[in-house]
Amino acid sequence: MAEQKEKLFEMFPPVTTEEWRAKVDADLKGVPFEKKLVWRTNEGFNVNPMYRKEDIADFKTTNSLPGEFPFVRGTRTDNDWLVRQEIIAEDPAEANAKAIDVLGKGVNSLGFHMHSVSADNLACMLNDIDLAKVEINISCCVRHVEELTRMLVDLVVARGCADTFRGSVKFNPWRPNLVKGKDACIDAVAIAKSLIASAAPVPGLKVLTVDSALFNNSGAYIYQELGYALAWGTEYLNLLTDAGLDVDTVARRIKFDMGISTNYFMELAKFRAARMLWAQIVKQFNPACDCSCKMAVHAETSRFNQTVFDAHVNLLRSQTEAMSAALAGVDSITVTPFDTPYKTPDEFSERIARNQQHLLKEESHLDKVVDPAGGSYYVETLTVSIAAEAWKLFLAVEAEGGFAKAVAAGTVQAAVNESNAKRHADVARRKEVLLGTNQFPNINEMAAEKIEKSGAACSCGCEKGPGALNTAREASDFEDLRLATEAAANRPRVFMLTIGNLAMRLARSQFSGNFFGCAGYEIIDNNGFKTVEEGVDAALAANADVVVLCSSDDEYAEYAPAAFRYLDGRAEFVVAGAPACSDDLKAIGIENFINVRSNVLDTLRAFNAKLLK
Repeated sequence: MAEQKEKLFEMFPPVTTEEWRAKVDADLKGVPFEKKLVWRTNEGFNVNPMYRKEDIADFKTTNSLPGEFPFVRGTRTDNDWLVRQEIIAEDPAEANAKAIDVLGKGVNSLGFHMHSVSADNLACMLNDIDLAKVEINISCCVRHVEELTRMLVDLVVARGCADTFRGSVKFNPWRPNLVKGKDACIDAVAIAKSLIASAAPVPGLKVLTVDSALFNNSGAYIYQELGYALAWGTEYLNLLTDAGLDVDTVARRIKFDMGISTNYFMELAKFRAARMLWAQIVKQFNPACDCSCKMAVHAETSRFNQTVFDAHVNLLRSQTEAMSAALAGVDSITVTPFDTPYKTPDEFSERIARNQQHLLKEESHLDKVVDPAGGSYYVETLTVSIAAEAWKLFLAVEAEGGFAKAVAAGTVQAAVNESNAKRHADVARRKEVLLGTNQFPNINEMAAEKIEKSGAACSCGCEKGPGALNTAREASDFEDLRLATEAAANRPRVFMLTIGNLAMRLARSQFSGNFFGCAGYEIIDNNGFKTVEEGVDAALAANADVVVLCSSDDEYAEYAPAAFRYLDGRAEFVVAGAPACSDDLKAIGIENFINVRSNVLDTLRAFNAKLLK
């Protein structure tokens, strides 16, 4: 008799979605489910707190395996992505020495930028590098990209590794429009055709770049980056197939350079959705082989959310970002060093950036599992939802005449800049949290001395036209505040006048210290005072510039007028909270209230204007 195996939990009856929902509604005690637990994303769709098997029952995304069309689960049957490092150097010899050094430290993909394109410089830069084993990616001025491509192909062929070489030359004809707001005045189609012809002897050389990381680093939402990336890639297909090239030839030369934000599961789903949608787009051009529908994706962690203050938090951000991309099955990853916002990355920060990927491979073994999120009710739903929103945007761009026309008209830049402004506004109100910047700052940190890059605080060091992308990082406004505080002759002192209800005064003093700490002010906290007069006297003895009354709403009606009158304008007076008696307090001249609904940035700007000398 065959041995019977007991199924796990078979003694428990199945629980229906309706039963789960009834339990949740009971625990909410009358609070609407949709209001309390449903999350409205910036991508334009809702996310529920729970998903079950029936939610993905009709999804076609679950019907394929890794390596199978439409490649939602990956273009490969393994997940061994390439660890890439950008080589920052002044000359080819220095770049070569640095590249050879990092190749012995776990890197197998290199990114170079050539300032002066010549055969000698290229040979020097790639000297003693095994081009059959190391992926090579090179960028240069768009006007020299044809020359660079021919030189690279000649070098690869001469070294006998044309069939095994992997790499890219970055051709981005719309970069001047996007980055500077100025037309490049080049014939993109002619150059693209020339690049493809030159690259013919080297099948693994990508020469057409979709650089959607530009959008990510300018604050675009996830659906925007994906929608514009798809439109960008389709522009290449349309232009070059109309010019007489076959779709297989064109599609195999396209490489997507995409960004990664800290929205962990959404980013994971983005890359899955990207592969699926791109495969279906290429399929409409009737390629000879489904393999031409594979999307080649390089991912780099975001610069938009990096900060100058409390910069080591950037490591936490980039670690989760890299993990999203790794789990999503991208081809290669660059982790942006944590000190990038304020200086040229040094040896330490570059080593840490490399090791962040090594942690994911050597300790977490993420390279050993293909599409581990496949079949997850949550991730599969996110994949389909992001794909739907990105597709709407893609169709809108196509209806405008395609990506090139949309960029020339400035509609792409305007939409991304609108998102940038919205995210800056959300940071100002703490609707979007940047740890160490607009929440829980290190109030004693000084950063001015460590800033080496010109314009680091605003993340912009070049002149731009009106149609350019705004690359100001989310933290830049708060960084301006703190740097102004550092530069001032006097550092404002904020005194917590804590009195009354113990729990409320502690909570509000912590909130207030966190609030004013975002401007770099000195915070003076206290255990509590018996009278407001005692507290005001202590504040004046401490040379306080701002006195914050911290108590309970019920007690403010008594304490606030007394403290305000006794202080008598000898320092700025602030009430922590939004008590019911606010109108009465305003009537006697109290103007400053801080609470969770306050615009932190605008409030602190106003205090800076009053206090800094």
